[in-house]
Amino acid sequence: MSIDITSLVPEHIRTLVPYVPGKPIEELERELGIKDSIKLASNENPIGPSPKALEAISRMLHEIHRYPEGSGFYLKQKLAQKHRVSPDQIILGNGSNEVIEILMRTFLQPGDEAVISKHAFVVYPLVLQAIGGKGTFVPMKNYTHDVLAMAAAITPKTKMVFIANPNNPTGTMVGQELFDKFMNSIPERVIVAMDEAYDEYVEAPDYPDSLKYLREGRQIVIFKTFSKIYGLAGLRIGYGIAPAEFVEVMNRVREPFNVNSVAQAAALAAIDDREHVEKCREINRLGKQYLYKKFEEMGLSYVPSEANFILLDVGQDAGPIYEKLLRYGVIVRPVKGYGFPNHLRVTIGTEQENERFIEALKKVLSTG
Repeated sequence: MSIDITSLVPEHIRTLVPYVPGKPIEELERELGIKDSIKLASNENPIGPSPKALEAISRMLHEIHRYPEGSGFYLKQKLAQKHRVSPDQIILGNGSNEVIEILMRTFLQPGDEAVISKHAFVVYPLVLQAIGGKGTFVPMKNYTHDVLAMAAAITPKTKMVFIANPNNPTGTMVGQELFDKFMNSIPERVIVAMDEAYDEYVEAPDYPDSLKYLREGRQIVIFKTFSKIYGLAGLRIGYGIAPAEFVEVMNRVREPFNVNSVAQAAALAAIDDREHVEKCREINRLGKQYLYKKFEEMGLSYVPSEANFILLDVGQDAGPIYEKLLRYGVIVRPVKGYGFPNHLRVTIGTEQENERFIEALKKVLSTG
């Protein structure tokens, strides 16, 4: 008698809705019969990594037959210097996603609760359900984390609160004053998970200094990544900054050699190239201004962003708009799964990519 495999799977795993990545561009072009597509769907850096990082990658290639340096010693030293913390307060991950998962696997057990904003990064509820935790989902306010409502939603069973700042997919940010009120209103036993993947793009002067609370001894873990402004998404490298006691126990859960040697070398070089980072910030700023202007000329609503993408309201079901844009070789991201059926998330690209997107969008919207 054959066994129904699903009967062996716990319910909280069986009912998980997996993250669905986009198809490879080459496959999409083959299916649609198009060429020279542009991808504005994954919030990647459109000009790529620092030349210094590329040089470091090239130098490291002859060492890839050896296991990576397991502790990430040199990279942690550099990151500690950058953030003015101790190296034992840093944990490295295969992208910041892995550090998020390590945090949850370390501190949460089945039945534990976490407070999450309703339209925040999909990975938080996905990992939480995978470990048998329970989420309390708080609606946003003006497309932004309603952190005071999130604080009010904390119960005796709550162990963790997640804040993405800026948030994906809305691009919005919680400022210093609100964040201070939030931190002053939650129990000190609750772990604050602060996701700052897009922090290097922020221009607002009141961006919160989350590290202040770490230095004050609060239970806060701050996630950062090299996937966005540093342009190393394909190498999967991110990190967390946390109390040293947190990092010590999280390292018990972290898999050995979880960050490859090429990624470590590239990240080390990328940190030092501030000129490249500033160039990327400027390209993003100019691209954002251009897209805002064009959206306004077209009568389209959008959410002002502090990141490298914009949440655009197309005023109708965004699914067909997305499909039609594909046929013009423009790949963006529909966000119905985040609760925004009429919106597209558009990564800010190069000047040429932004212009091509606007040209295609005008054609799509004009044909109905």
